Amino acid sequence: MKTLAFKMFLKKGQRNAYRKRHDEIWPELKSLLEDSGIRDYHIFLDEGTGILFASMKVTDDNTVDALPDHPVMKKWWTFMADIMETNEDNSPLTVNLEHMFTLE
Repeated sequence: MKTLAFKMFLKKGQRNAYRKRHDEIWPELKSLLEDSGIRDYHIFLDEGTGILFASMKVTDDNTVDALPDHPVMKKWWTFMADIMETNEDNSPLTVNLEHMFTLE
């Protein structure tokens, strides 16, 4: 497994809405992420900047590259678009982060 990390951008004042939506994550989305090989997925918020930091482990045989084409993923992105910075297709605006250090 490898670890991926990236940041996303929450719109001002949307902390509670973001948390609520993730507390109530759709079962079909959870299954899709797990079936795609995502494990140990965490999202943290820097409330001062609105930056969301995400990290996840992915299995060696993951299919995360296919997620943008899945109808459930597209539906989730549309659902989240009003509270996050997004691309034209409603996918979250993300910046991949380079791995620099691990303490095991």
